[in-house]
Amino acid sequence: MLSESFTKTKLKDPLILDLLQNIRDHRSMLEDLESIKVDPQLTNIISNEIGRELYIENEFHKAKGFRKLHIEVAEFSKNLKILHCVFFPDPKFDIPIFGMDLVKINDIVSAAIVDLSPASQNQGLKYEKLLSEVDKSSFTSLREIPKWGGIFSNNVFFASLKSKSEKNDFCRVVDQYLSILIKLSKEAKPEFKEEIIQERIDYQKNYCVQQMKNEKTSMVLLKYFDEKWVNNYIKTVLFDF
Repeated sequence: MLSESFTKTKLKDPLILDLLQNIRDHRSMLEDLESIKVDPQLTNIISNEIGRELYIENEFHKAKGFRKLHIEVAEFSKNLKILHCVFFPDPKFDIPIFGMDLVKINDIVSAAIVDLSPASQNQGLKYEKLLSEVDKSSFTSLREIPKWGGIFSNNVFFASLKSKSEKNDFCRVVDQYLSILIKLSKEAKPEFKEEIIQERIDYQKNYCVQQMKNEKTSMVLLKYFDEKWVNNYIKTVLFDF
């Protein structure tokens, strides 16, 4: 079931709710899952100002193998809807970073991306074959990875979704990527060598730094908040390290 907070959300978009349910179902499979307490002002952000309606809701959890499991649902001015999710691994465990974003303007999905991004050197060798076997042949509008996208795996999926069947197929791809992530997390053993842990920390830092180069994130938020608030939100909620 959806959490009470997400059930109450104004966001009724079926695609986003289906993806959200799928992500939360997989998250529930993780060991020692518990919520992370954060500033309530950053958990639920709502504005009913006419023409500048805004709804942002965040969920934060942690689990064995993961330092932060973040889901964000957002709606801006009733026409821009966003589902954002990043699962950051605990650097003691050799697990990739799961990331997924869906951007919907009215009924058009302009961006749908999902990846298991490497969080250590040569980590991709463990799962790239599994990702490559996920069928993505049905999509007609693949998008170019941005210049800062060197953080992604060789099997990052990025596209616009043109039809109902493509939207359904994207849900399937996300489901399969999440299943691979859960498999990898259950196989991972804790590491105690400081130099290896530090390497993984550096990979996560770089992931966050590169994601912050996505100007579209700040451009949307700056229409509603001042620069100080936006910078704090990006660095503490979205991409902290």
